[in-house]
Amino acid sequence: MAVVGVLALQGSFNEHIAVLRRLGVKGVEIRKPEQLLTINPLIIPGGESTTMAKLAQYFNLFPALREFVQMGKPVWGTCAGLIFLADKATGQKTGGQELVGGLDCTVHRNFFGSQIQSFETELAVPELVSKEGGPETFRGVFIRAPAILDVGPEVQVLADYPVPSDKKLSSDSSVEDKKENADEKSKVIVAVRQGNILATAFHPELTADTRWHSYFLKMGNVTGEEASSSVVPAEVSTNNKLQSQNDLPIFQ
Repeated sequence: MAVVGVLALQGSFNEHIAVLRRLGVKGVEIRKPEQLLTINPLIIPGGESTTMAKLAQYFNLFPALREFVQMGKPVWGTCAGLIFLADKATGQKTGGQELVGGLDCTVHRNFFGSQIQSFETELAVPELVSKEGGPETFRGVFIRAPAILDVGPEVQVLADYPVPSDKKLSSDSSVEDKKENADEKSKVIVAVRQGNILATAFHPELTADTRWHSYFLKMGNVTGEEASSSVVPAEVSTNNKLQSQNDLPIFQ
């Protein structure tokens, strides 16, 4: 069976592993630098980015993660994982957090607000549809979500989201952040690809639509025993989605 690594420090790594299993692929929990040597594709899940960064520092994972990305191995970051992969992050807490980098973009860490402002919406995903088929839209689950404010020339935008003209940045934004975004655009970017890097501001693992996972597996030339994209009615409640993102693993 094909194997995909899933960074298992905090957040919704179990949900990613469950989706991979549905596609006939084995998901392996990654917590130590040496484990990265045993896998090719890697998923960095959503969760609380500051907590994840502190745990990654504790386990000395950042150097190994940077090397993994620089070697051109496929890596996908969802929500907090997107923040990890960005070259630059704004709207951070005092002192900021360490980043893996590799994705030529600027991400606002908490663009859509607090947890009570989490939401779901239908996103137009033409590139995903062209590769995986299925409905013209994808149900995006945004939980304390970041947004990509700008991208470099080699970054392919896969999905964006319209922002009301009166949308204000979070109160924790610095003066520099606000200056950068003085000319607020009508849309922010919520999914991108740059070579071996895929990033989404939302949580595909918290839906029953497996097309993003299938798309990522093909980036890494991974074929499961029954690897095909599928869309079935989701039955996960919003409360359960919010809870799963904040679950902490038991370290061994």
